[in-house]
Amino acid sequence: MVIDDQYTGAVSQGSAPHRRTISGGTITKISVGPMDNNAYLIVCSATGQALLIDAANEAPRLSQLIDENAPTLALIVTTHQHGDHWQALEDIAAGTACPTAAHSLDAEPLPVTPDRLLDDEEKLDVGELTFEIIHLRGHTPGSIALALTDKETGVTHLFTGDSLFPGGVGKTSGPEDFTQLLDDVSTKLFDRYGDTTVVYPGHGKDTTLGAERPHLGQWRERGW
Repeated sequence: MVIDDQYTGAVSQGSAPHRRTISGGTITKISVGPMDNNAYLIVCSATGQALLIDAANEAPRLSQLIDENAPTLALIVTTHQHGDHWQALEDIAAGTACPTAAHSLDAEPLPVTPDRLLDDEEKLDVGELTFEIIHLRGHTPGSIALALTDKETGVTHLFTGDSLFPGGVGKTSGPEDFTQLLDDVSTKLFDRYGDTTVVYPGHGKDTTLGAERPHLGQWRERGW
């Protein structure tokens, strides 16, 4: 599989995955399926252990990506229960004999019962890389984001599922859920992490917290 090492994060279905090198590892972003879902493969360069975030679709392409770039797939994390984010989960989990994980509130609809249930503020080690789990309520009851902070640069890489995108938070079913999601995103992401934090969403292009921060008030006023 050809991978573009000139990372921009602008991938689409059928395009080459993009790979970014960080201190101690790599982040590879690939778009799969008819809804252009993003899947992320993060590999620890010291140990070869890897994390797959959202086995969303196109199991053969994801399998090839894993086989060629991840010496040991240590865990598959599903960011939330919506079906477009786990169409390939059963096949990838079976083909790699890899454990899976999700938040308990979103575990029941998944096609594979999670081996590990993730809690807010829990630390997740993959080789020498440490991710923090962030529970963000509103898009679904058990949506999570994962934060990986580069130990050398201090830049945080934030994998947000469908809870935060360029231009706003994820879709919600009503005003109460919207307020809950925006409140969680504001206090758990924007209040905690700096402007250089890179946001890797479940669909579409990346952004940064710095690019989105000035618009929080506008999002709240418009209600979506």
